[in-house]
Amino acid sequence: MTEALDTATIEEIRAIIDRGLGTTKSRELIAASEVADLLLDLRLLLAASDAELEAAPTN
Repeated sequence: MTEALDTATIEEIRAIIDRGLGTTKSRELIAASEVADLLLDLRLLLAASDAELEAAPTN
């Protein structure tokens, strides 16, 4: 079964990525903790989407 993310979730993921890139693009080094925070934010958003898909009734 293939599920698709809703448009709002995709836009939110893009916004998180854009913010992360915007704050780091001019720096040569990025702390591992900053990268981990960004990835965790994305993972939490995707996990919430998965939970919503699982809770949705299948008709």
